Amino acid sequence: MSTENKLLEKIKSHEVLKNMSMDQLKGLAAELRSFLIKNVSENGGHLASNLGTVELTIALLRVFDPEKDGIVWDVGHQSYSYKILTGRKDKFNTIRQRNGLSGFPKIEESRFDHFNTGHSSTSISAVLGFARASNIRGEESHSIAVIGDGALTGGMAFEALNDAGASGDRVILILNDNEMSISRNVGGVAEYFSRLRTKRFYSGTNERIRDRVEKIPLVGKFISRSIHRVKSALKYLMSQGMMFEEMGLKYLGPVDGHDIKKLEKIMSDAKKTEGPVLLHVVTKKGKGLPEAEEMPEKYHGIKGNGTKHECSADAGSFSDAFGCKIEELAYDISDLVLISPAVAPGCGVNGFSSKFPDRFFDVGIAEQHAVTMAAGMAYKGLVPVVASYSTFMQRAYDQILHDVCLMNLHVVFILDRAGVVGYDGETHQGIYDLAYLSHMPNMEILAPSDYENLYEMLEYAVRTKKGPVAIRYPKGKGCFEFSNNANLEKGYRVMGTGKKLLLLSYGRMLGLITEALMDGNLLNECTLLDISRLKPLDVNSIEDFARGYENLMFIEDVVHNGSCGSLFKTRCSIETRFLTHCVSIPDNFNASGSVDEILSGIGMGKNDIMKRILDFMKS
Repeated sequence: MSTENKLLEKIKSHEVLKNMSMDQLKGLAAELRSFLIKNVSENGGHLASNLGTVELTIALLRVFDPEKDGIVWDVGHQSYSYKILTGRKDKFNTIRQRNGLSGFPKIEESRFDHFNTGHSSTSISAVLGFARASNIRGEESHSIAVIGDGALTGGMAFEALNDAGASGDRVILILNDNEMSISRNVGGVAEYFSRLRTKRFYSGTNERIRDRVEKIPLVGKFISRSIHRVKSALKYLMSQGMMFEEMGLKYLGPVDGHDIKKLEKIMSDAKKTEGPVLLHVVTKKGKGLPEAEEMPEKYHGIKGNGTKHECSADAGSFSDAFGCKIEELAYDISDLVLISPAVAPGCGVNGFSSKFPDRFFDVGIAEQHAVTMAAGMAYKGLVPVVASYSTFMQRAYDQILHDVCLMNLHVVFILDRAGVVGYDGETHQGIYDLAYLSHMPNMEILAPSDYENLYEMLEYAVRTKKGPVAIRYPKGKGCFEFSNNANLEKGYRVMGTGKKLLLLSYGRMLGLITEALMDGNLLNECTLLDISRLKPLDVNSIEDFARGYENLMFIEDVVHNGSCGSLFKTRCSIETRFLTHCVSIPDNFNASGSVDEILSGIGMGKNDIMKRILDFMKS
């Protein structure tokens, strides 16, 4: 038994927590933090957010039944302690690894995970669905959402709040606020109101007083209304939660999110409260690790290297290259503005935000708002660049189509993390953007293979293009650099002179294909085309180039429907009669582990590509 984790070693089930003393629980919280720091430092993952939710998780598991009660963690990257304390501690060293624990809640992984999450702002809708289902089926259970203040910036969360408040359904919403500190005076008043509102006699007493006052002849109703107005005014002055109260939710808090005893008390009060409740919990992101407390943004996600904590941003990445070039363009183009929905560090634009604060807009986790706001800016003559991750941008599908493409407005979309993405599982794969954007009118889609190619595309997208354009690129470094033997206008670049097989690809896969050709001594037998313009795909030019070949093979890390290969096969003229083979991402696949592990698992790793090429040339 580990001496440094002697309490944690005893936790084989969350039930053990209910028999532990408060001193033991505090010790357990300290051990949990040490355990998290050690394991996440070695294996990578989300660190700061999980250090902040340790006590919250302990209290949650002591007050509620995680098997029966529907607990949903919004985004889910802060649920590591929950995984550890619900029987997954012994497997925690496999988190985000191939066939290991997911970095997010996953219903296939545990009966204690009630909903798959990974994109933000979905939890309130989900637990409201749980509550209504329980009502219809006559089941006794609680429905709890744990949502951060960041996720609460998403519009979907407010749609669900509005519905929950109007319906009166019994849901408990725990707002994990890790940005605000507790004000002793305001917090004390708010806690007083919380205790008062949770007592059963309070609502009944209010009703009885109102009934008696209204029965006073002539002036009863006037007095009742006056009392109500005075009470409302006092609440506005003294309570932090009036926005939620006005939406129909009972507001409890704020409470210190690192005080287990207070957390248990307020959660127990919430359990007894009828109707929807919002419990405001204030936590310290990165708690227990001084550097993470001081720089929580940097320690949001870290790489694992076994010895020290390291920021997850790649040096010399496509993100860095984009950030550098967009700053250069901004100095020259005064109408250029940049919008980033809560992913500025990941997209490499922190430098832009500091140099051009009046032209940078972080709108929070609100992709739909970001896109339509960009449309409004474009309509008024600005050149808006919307930078986000491929997987997150799909949340704004309707706005891209309706508010940008149908009006042919000049908005530039930067899709970072396009293609297969490692470690974060199914929800973060950027394999759908080509499919969901390719059928939109007026949309142009570009894919750089190296940084010079990206610079050329950005210049074109910002200065020349009139209408919507998307530039997609993978996470990490650029691919094998082609000699500049073709320009963007032509739509492709060429490598090799072999006539046995023509390979067509773009983005990350170019590097793997190049390595496969070099390792297999196939450069004299095959030719590789880097397709830089994915839409409109110049089928005629590709056909003309391919006339000297009998076999074509498209290799793309996107889903097949909507891929360049599927489009080419559909539009290729019958006369050319190419034997075209398409290698792409299947609908269902194991998305755990590194990029190389994921690609190898679906037969698209470097060695798999070499084998496919050799087999195809023999057929």
